[in-house]
Amino acid sequence: MTPEELAILEKRGYNQDLLPKPFEKRDMGWKNYFTLWMGSVHNIPNYTAVGGFLFLGLSPLNVMVALIISSIVVAAFMTINGKAGSKYGIPFALHLRSTYGDVGAKLPGFLRGCVAAIAWFGLQNFTGSLALLILIGKIWPQFLTIGGDTTLLGISIPGLIAFTIFWAINVLIGFGGGKILNRFTAVLSPLIYIVFGGMAIWAFRVSGDISEILTYDTVGATQNVPIIFGYLMVINSVLAVWAAPGASVSDFTQNAKSTRDQVIGQTASLVVGYIIFAIFSVVILIGGSIHYGIQEWNVLNIIERWDNTPAIIITMSVFLLTTVSTNATGNIIPAAYQLTALFPKKINYQKGVLIASMISFLIMPWKLMENSDSIFIFLNTIGAVLGPVAGVMIASFYFVKKQEINLNDLYMDTSNKNTKNIYKGINQSAYIATIVGLILSLSGQFIPALKAISDISWLVGFGSAFTIYLLLPKKSSK
Repeated sequence: MTPEELAILEKRGYNQDLLPKPFEKRDMGWKNYFTLWMGSVHNIPNYTAVGGFLFLGLSPLNVMVALIISSIVVAAFMTINGKAGSKYGIPFALHLRSTYGDVGAKLPGFLRGCVAAIAWFGLQNFTGSLALLILIGKIWPQFLTIGGDTTLLGISIPGLIAFTIFWAINVLIGFGGGKILNRFTAVLSPLIYIVFGGMAIWAFRVSGDISEILTYDTVGATQNVPIIFGYLMVINSVLAVWAAPGASVSDFTQNAKSTRDQVIGQTASLVVGYIIFAIFSVVILIGGSIHYGIQEWNVLNIIERWDNTPAIIITMSVFLLTTVSTNATGNIIPAAYQLTALFPKKINYQKGVLIASMISFLIMPWKLMENSDSIFIFLNTIGAVLGPVAGVMIASFYFVKKQEINLNDLYMDTSNKNTKNIYKGINQSAYIATIVGLILSLSGQFIPALKAISDISWLVGFGSAFTIYLLLPKKSSK
C-alpha cells in the first residue's frame, strides 16, 4: 500500500502495529526464517515427548522417521497459512478478521492470543525457571537453602527468585519484538547445534554402539499401536505443538521480504531442524538411559547426572535460551499483538507485552503445575480449538477468497455503522465449521468407542472444519 493509503487506515483508528507492513519495511529474508524456528525445536517438552513416542511401541528408527515426516507436514502448514501475511503484510489479528469477520475474530483471537499464549507463557517460564534453579544450585549451592522451608505465594523463596529472573529475561526479549528475536536466534542456533551435537556424540560413545540405540527395547511400552497409526499419533502430536504459532504465523510472515523467502526459510528451518532433532533426541535419551542403567526420558535428569560441572552449566544455559526463544515466538509476541487488536486505540505492542507479562506472573503458573491433569486438559482443549480454526482459515483464504483480500474493506472504519462488506460482523459459516470440528476432535474424550480420535484430535479437527466450511454457504460482498 502507498503511504497515503496507510495514512487513511491509521485515521480509522488502527495503530502502526496493526497496519499492513509495506515491502520497504519488511526485513526478514529466508535466512532469518531459517534461524527463527530451529531454536524452538530443541526444548525440554519436545525431548520428553520423544520418550512418549517410544512408549507407543515404535522402534527408535520409526520414531526418527515419524518426526522427519511430521516436520514436512508442519512446514507445509506454517508456510501455507503464512501466505496471507507475506502477501499482504497483515498480522494474525487481521488475517483472522478476514476469515471470521471483525466481530467473529474476537473469540478465536482471544483464545489463541490471550488465554493460550499468556497461560503458556507463564508455564514455559516456570519450566525454564526449574532448569535455572538447577543451574544456580550447581554454581552456588547455598542459594537453594535461602529462606529454609518458607514459601511465598505457594513457592519456595529460591524458586520464586529463579522464576522472577527468568520471567524478566523473557519479558525483555518480548519488548524487542521480531528484530531482537532475529538477532537472538541468529546467535542461538549455532550454539544449539554445537552443544546438542556434543551431547549426541557423548551419548553415542557411552551407549557402546549405534546398534544398541536402534534396537533398544523400551520397558513399559504397553500400547504397541499399529505402525501407521503410531505415525499419525506422532504427526498429530508435533502439529499440536505448533498449533498456536501455526495459527498466528502471519505475525511473523508479515515481515517477509517475499512469500518465497518465508516458504524457503520456514521449510528449511523446520525440516533441517527436525532431522537433526530426531537423531539427537533419540541418541541422547536412549544413550543416556543405557549408560546410567535406568530408563530416563527427562533430558535434564540425564544432564544433572554428569560429573562435569562446566558441561552442565553450558548445556543448561543453552536449554534456557531455547526456552526463551520458544516463549517469545509462540507466546508473548502473539499475545501482545492480539491485545493490540482487541484494544487498538488504547494498547500498542509494547503495552501488550507488559500487560500479558504481568498477567502471566499473577496467575502463579507454579500453582497450575501442582495438578498436571488440569494443565493437560487445558492445553488439549486450546489445541483442539486451534486445529479447526486453522482449517477454516486455510479453506477461507485459498478456496473461498482465492488468495485475494481487499485491504480497504478489511481495515474498515468501525465508527461507520452503515458500512457493509464481507468482513463485517460474524461469519456464521466459519463459526459453524469451527464448532463442529471442535466437537468431533473432542468426541474421543467422551465416547469410548471413538477413543482413537483423541490420539489424532488436531488432524480430525483441522480436516473436518476445513471440509465443512467449504460445504457451507458463505457471505457475499454487496
